[in-house]
Amino acid sequence: MEHPEADPANLHSVSNQDDQVRLGLLAGKSREALVALRRRTPASPLIESKVLSALTGARVLLKCDQMLPTGAFKFRGAFNKLVSLPEARREMGVITASTGNHGLAIATVAAEMGIAATIHAPEQASSAKLEAIRALGASVVLHAADPLTIELEARRISERTGQVFVSPYNDLDVIAGQGTCGLEIIDEAQVDAVVLSVGGGGLLCGVGAVLRTECPKAELVAVWPENAQSLFHSMRAGRAVEVEEFPTIADGTAGGVEPGSVTISLAGEIAPRSAVVPERDIASAMVLLARDERLIVEGSAALAVAGLRSCAPRLKGKTVAVILCGRNISYEKFEQVFTAGKGE
Repeated sequence: MEHPEADPANLHSVSNQDDQVRLGLLAGKSREALVALRRRTPASPLIESKVLSALTGARVLLKCDQMLPTGAFKFRGAFNKLVSLPEARREMGVITASTGNHGLAIATVAAEMGIAATIHAPEQASSAKLEAIRALGASVVLHAADPLTIELEARRISERTGQVFVSPYNDLDVIAGQGTCGLEIIDEAQVDAVVLSVGGGGLLCGVGAVLRTECPKAELVAVWPENAQSLFHSMRAGRAVEVEEFPTIADGTAGGVEPGSVTISLAGEIAPRSAVVPERDIASAMVLLARDERLIVEGSAALAVAGLRSCAPRLKGKTVAVILCGRNISYEKFEQVFTAGKGE
């Protein structure tokens, strides 16, 4: 469901010159990041969805970041962060906290570059993802705690050991890397709007900075699951706030926001239009993508499609890019969601 009355655009203005300069500098970093990324991997596909176009009345383009190395957009930020490190910092090793996709991306790039990596994760994280991370040579440390608590602990450890802490979202190099997704979209197609899922805000801020700088007339729609809205409320408050969250199919978006995170202020400056969708709509979107587009994606990617459908009347007649952010879901979980989603 779209919530224009709760839209941060009503609370934060992007007309401030200092804000525009900051977003412009970030977009410039994304341009630099894209040059380096292109030497490693081609752009992810941008394909037209005739099914979603027919359902919404818009021309819908799917940005298939689930086809990137490691199966998620997180590869962009991890790659940009690690290639940006001076040699002396690389030798110290890197440390991060992740429930899966970010950790897998860090482990992959670190292995390619010969950097020692330690990944802190919750005990309930996907066993398949954890085994994949270990297989790449990274160390995995499990915690009986929530994602934000683990993130804060990993940062504290890095301060003691000298390892480079790589936040999944609270890092300008990571955010600039995520912004390369937005650049690939606008370099390939003229779009009126971009729809994306939001967790900690790295993708939102990276793509948002690019759009506000290079394609200012394009609308940005940020989508949250009803069960996990930490950044949404933090963005409105202008600071990190505690929000009660519940289990969500879009588990990659779950978890609190680090106090002082740069994504809070950046998201306020970008001021996206916001949509919040229920679990049943996320499941339904996963079914639609699998059944009609033959695309298997995780819940966080289906979340963006659910958000598109909730905004469909207002986007009719426009060209809209929807970012599919990842595909890393176990068969068992996918089967469970697919069975439930078919009932919608």
